[in-house]
Amino acid sequence: MRGFLLGLFLLWGFAWGAQVKLSTWKPGETFSDYLHRYGIPQDLLRSISPEDSKYLSEIQGGERFYELVEGNHLIQALIPIGEEMQIQLARNLQSGKYRFDIIPIVYRQIDDRAVVEIRKSCYSDIERLTRNPRLGFLLKGLYRGSLDFRKLREGDRIAFVYQQKSRLGRPWGQPRIQAAAVETRGKRRFIFVDEEGRAWRDVHKTVRYTKTGKKMVEYTTTKTVRVKGRGSARFIRPVRGARITSRFSYKRWHPVLHRYRPHLGVDWGAKRGTPIRAVGGGRVVYAGWMRGYGKVVKIDHGRGYVSLYAHQSRIKVRRGSYVKRGQVIGYVGSTGRSTGPHLHFGLYRNGRAINPLRVLGKASAPQYVTKKITTRHKKMKKYTQVKTRKVPIPGAKKLKGELESLLDSPSPDAYRWDDIGRTLIHVDEKQLYEKDRQWARN
Repeated sequence: MRGFLLGLFLLWGFAWGAQVKLSTWKPGETFSDYLHRYGIPQDLLRSISPEDSKYLSEIQGGERFYELVEGNHLIQALIPIGEEMQIQLARNLQSGKYRFDIIPIVYRQIDDRAVVEIRKSCYSDIERLTRNPRLGFLLKGLYRGSLDFRKLREGDRIAFVYQQKSRLGRPWGQPRIQAAAVETRGKRRFIFVDEEGRAWRDVHKTVRYTKTGKKMVEYTTTKTVRVKGRGSARFIRPVRGARITSRFSYKRWHPVLHRYRPHLGVDWGAKRGTPIRAVGGGRVVYAGWMRGYGKVVKIDHGRGYVSLYAHQSRIKVRRGSYVKRGQVIGYVGSTGRSTGPHLHFGLYRNGRAINPLRVLGKASAPQYVTKKITTRHKKMKKYTQVKTRKVPIPGAKKLKGELESLLDSPSPDAYRWDDIGRTLIHVDEKQLYEKDRQWARN
């Protein structure tokens, strides 16, 4: 947003016809196609470093982004490649040349307290009052299992406290509801969200702790037998015995470029020549060189999952071939943009990068069921007992008082996400404005 606003301020003195547009990235469109659409020379694409060029493939079809245009000419564009970083494409007002950069997304955080009176339905009434459609569905998820929103009646009231990132006056990213209360049929049902995002019905949450000791106890042993049926086929780790050197992040300090960049995968450090194994069975959809990634293999596992193995020293499979889970597909190396031998492993679901560590080792497709055989025993032995206790949720008691005051308020009220001007006047970019004005003169 920073570069976009600066460009807008600069153009006030040069191009009265320039306007801000909220555009949508066309499905199947490449960055090269986008440059061609505005008549921007392809030399710009060739000037992008291999490290940055791999992020061009992270632009998703249907992604919304901002453009500043004058007639048929693009002045600036800000294209998100995640929730924290964005591509900036800017035109020098004097020379007409374009520059490419990847910068952090700058946003405001709105803290709001809202109270909604049901007239038609929970979702439509919340969207009508706040102009933020995500809030109604998020509330439904927090109340899942304790309240059916379809049974709310006209006159019922919902109060909630939430935080929302704001970018050019529009909600950005997922809102975070801190607490909520629903008043229906004379009862108030509260929900409080802890630091880990879990919902609780009281200002206290239940935590587990262990107690160890030694006593005469009865215990059981269970033998598990696996049989074919519905169970779990798992994604395995791609390199055996290797340590993780860099984790998945939307905003990581790059050790070579010394700038913030997304790291949409997990790195495993290993010796050159260490075998790389397919995390699951599937078809090889790519095997070859991929600029900053070096030698790369991509495997389509079905159900929307595609895995990527980068920086290989040697590839052992061909495009179009089928591999089994655990099959060696290549060897660890340091090709492409790399500081040493390692495997960069990426995992994508329906075209979006996800954190591989949340999937590896977890069920990916039902294939087996387990049958348990239990035997009872009685002897003196050490034990570990898991117990629970109630602890207060930080700030929940104060939030409960705020929610009760909101429900007692005479009329609904909330921040409405349709006032771009109100957001712009809070942006102070004087020093950065001077910096961009100097660049525009060069």
